[in-house]
Amino acid sequence: MSMPHGNNYDYHRTTFDGERNERCGCCVRTMKWFPVLFIAAVIGWSYYAFVIQLSFFTVTNIVQRILFLLFYHAVLVMFLWSYYQTVFTDIGRVPSRFHVPRAELDRIVRATNEVEQKEILETFAKELPVVTRTLNASVRFCDKCRLIKPDRAHHCSVCGVCVLKLDHHCPWVNNCINFTNYKYFILFLGYALVYCLYVACSTIPYMELLWTGKIDGRFHILFLFFVSIMFAISLVSLFGYHIYLVLLNRTTLESFRTPIFRYGGPDKNGFSLGKLNNFQEVFGDDWRLWFVPVYTSLGDGIVFPCRDVAPYSIEFAA
Repeated sequence: MSMPHGNNYDYHRTTFDGERNERCGCCVRTMKWFPVLFIAAVIGWSYYAFVIQLSFFTVTNIVQRILFLLFYHAVLVMFLWSYYQTVFTDIGRVPSRFHVPRAELDRIVRATNEVEQKEILETFAKELPVVTRTLNASVRFCDKCRLIKPDRAHHCSVCGVCVLKLDHHCPWVNNCINFTNYKYFILFLGYALVYCLYVACSTIPYMELLWTGKIDGRFHILFLFFVSIMFAISLVSLFGYHIYLVLLNRTTLESFRTPIFRYGGPDKNGFSLGKLNNFQEVFGDDWRLWFVPVYTSLGDGIVFPCRDVAPYSIEFAA
């Protein structure tokens, strides 16, 4: 039997809309990589301007030139390594045990008031290691992912999922800054700052020669100086701010939205364990690996030691 014309039309229209949405989604995903490609292009251009042009115009002694370039490449490798880790490390996703079963979801939908919904979620979360709550003292629930949010986890509207210890979504790395890559992000900012300062300081002798008229101006080197200074100024504030957050054991979201604990209420310092312990929570307890972009963070991104929050006096997960 042939399908009625109306149904046939609806089918093709639905298929067309799905294909169009898929094409739009592909375009959006492609455009998200533009900032990353821009950073890569700037690094490639700066390498050409620094190594090919600057090193041959300001450093004439061969030994000094070797040391000059060795330090440059060492900083560049660490910078690129930490940037790669920040971009391509998978985000920390919420484990399946936090997902609310279908039966419980149906009960929540059928609940006649918010108090009943709150009781259903509280009962389900009783066996889960969560100590933070919402403003109305209910369990933190994501209605998009249909799960109980672990402590410090938030829903990222860009990635479309709940992310463990979400700090923010950074378009410059096309990734969420979260539990899994926060150390890499801090190192990326630090090595990027050192890289920009080194390049800027290295161009100063060239600028002096240019100012005194001993050499002719070269556009690449002049532009390199101003670009490196511009990036260094922006990186100083960003790097300093995140070091401040690390020492207080706070995320960017928590600095604007104070965590609310089941016992104790709102407390911005609820996860702070002292500056050294806070630093080690992100960078690990082996000082030899603190400044290397390899994973050394303590914990599992789900359970976090709390300051003066009973009865959850816990240790880091192995």
